[in-house]
Amino acid sequence: MRGTLLALILTACAATPDPTLHSIPVPGTGRSIEARLCRPEIGGPVPLAIINHGSPGQAAARGAMRPQPCTAEAVRWFLDRGFAVLLPLRRGYGAGTGGWAEGFGNCASPDYAAAARQTARDIAAAVAHGSRLPGIRPQGVLVVGQSAGGWGALALAANPPEELAAVVNMAGGRGGWAGGQANAVCAAPRLVAAAGEFGRTARLPTLWVYTANDSFFGPDLAGALHRAFTDSGGRARFQPMPPFGRDGHSLFFGPGGSAMWGPVVETFLRVEGYAPR
Repeated sequence: MRGTLLALILTACAATPDPTLHSIPVPGTGRSIEARLCRPEIGGPVPLAIINHGSPGQAAARGAMRPQPCTAEAVRWFLDRGFAVLLPLRRGYGAGTGGWAEGFGNCASPDYAAAARQTARDIAAAVAHGSRLPGIRPQGVLVVGQSAGGWGALALAANPPEELAAVVNMAGGRGGWAGGQANAVCAAPRLVAAAGEFGRTARLPTLWVYTANDSFFGPDLAGALHRAFTDSGGRARFQPMPPFGRDGHSLFFGPGGSAMWGPVVETFLRVEGYAPR
């Protein structure tokens, strides 16, 4: 009897949906993505920050991904400043999300702009969903992206939804570790050219944060991406950072990382009128 009761309790717990998880349809794809919503411990309406992940190189690693928990350091940083935080998993990440949508082709002739637009498509769906939720301000959405998520956020800034107010690009880019080598990027000039393409129509304020020991997108390439973006008309504040840990590419989600990037982001938010707590 006791064993049967325990089994029933475990079954009921397993069947109880996680109230922080949302399913978000991506228009025009026939597919949905999963996202976690974390709310601050204050009354609303509150501003929304949408945090976007990077892209592991292996398909198995992408399939094993889950949204960051509300207790994650980077998430807590925004919650503590009065933001609600939405953490979407894009198409091809996590269980049961279908095929990966962000491939850029072969290393010799990658289409980085097209890949970024697919990333931006999923982020835009998250913006539309999150800005309509109860207790969330419908305007003034902040999009934050790390690595591939940062790259897609720049593409979104080039064609922004009306709810989007600003973008924080944390080590954004694609094509890093080409051939399994640090600081080797597939057809890097194409990545720079795509940054220039985004800059031609991006008029929202953006913050770019890159570290000195990023093994994917080192200081020279990061600077070239920023110059291409701003030379084309994009608005971007570039913030180089000192080395972080063994690989600065992990700064945003890395333990202790917010002590480095936090003051920079806080200043950016104040300038843009978010007035963090």
